[in-house]
Amino acid sequence: MPVAFPFSAIVGQDEMKLALLIGAVDPRIGGVLVFGDRGTGKSTAVRALAALLPKQRAVVDCRYGCDPEAEPDILCAECRARRANGGLRSRQVPVPVVDLPLGATEDRVIGALDLELALTRGEKAFEPGLLARAHRGFLYIDEVNLLEDHLVDALLDVAASGENLVEREGLSVRHPARFVLIGSGNPEEGELRPQLLDRFGLSVEVRTPQDLPTRVQVVRLRDEFERNPPAFLEKWKRKDAKVRKRITDAQATLPEVEVPTHTLEQAARLCMALGTDGLRGELTLIRASRALAALEGEREVGVPHLRKLAAAALRHRLRRDPLDETGSTARVDRAVQELFPE
Repeated sequence: MPVAFPFSAIVGQDEMKLALLIGAVDPRIGGVLVFGDRGTGKSTAVRALAALLPKQRAVVDCRYGCDPEAEPDILCAECRARRANGGLRSRQVPVPVVDLPLGATEDRVIGALDLELALTRGEKAFEPGLLARAHRGFLYIDEVNLLEDHLVDALLDVAASGENLVEREGLSVRHPARFVLIGSGNPEEGELRPQLLDRFGLSVEVRTPQDLPTRVQVVRLRDEFERNPPAFLEKWKRKDAKVRKRITDAQATLPEVEVPTHTLEQAARLCMALGTDGLRGELTLIRASRALAALEGEREVGVPHLRKLAAAALRHRLRRDPLDETGSTARVDRAVQELFPE
């Protein structure tokens, strides 16, 4: 298994790293979309974050990695039966990171009939797909804007319900599929379907560094890592441990973080000023701000949290304005400055 580059050693790309940390603290935010230039560390950051997270408990021999402490309606049918018949044995497993390749078939993504059992024993059995493997982890889609429409439709259904329903060849299987959806791509190669775009909680933009010291630092660290991965990991182990503790502490305190009415009103005012459709913008902005407050060790969400995350939570939810040629990020920034002056 390839060794992941340390998360704390990633230079720059602060908005992307913060969005990924927020997604790890509260998966309900809806995932992260990372759009920008090639070779800017998008996939490196995703794998680094997953390697950074502490191991989680999963039911032994469960094909979906169910949480032994989960409510019955979140468990798969097999784990519910095991719990009813005497309890569940568990073990520590790494947080899964599953790649969804562009050429994947629908059967490989959602699961299908196990052909080997069907042909050799005449049994109808379910062979889980990539969505099952990603349960309680990350589903990473590179070049998400090039994903085929039928796979986009399947992802939308699962992202909305948190479970995967497969009905084919006489099979009817329902299993949990709750994951943090991470998509990356280059906007020059095509736009993302609006239905899927709206499902991502946060959207961040990454650019190739334009200053010489940053570029030199990136290349130097990457070269050092590739020449001696064990020594490089040891060098950054302590900093990664601090980030890991920051995440676990934030996950523990997240339920205690309060959102005052004033902050809710300010979030709503911002979305009204920008003309966002529906209420998903406010919900995502508040959830992300609560996770940010937890990461910063604070117990109350304030306007500074909204200001910091407004662009990431709202830039991909704006309608096109033919009379305004500025980009969506500039429009959000301008509204933030008008409503929440420093």
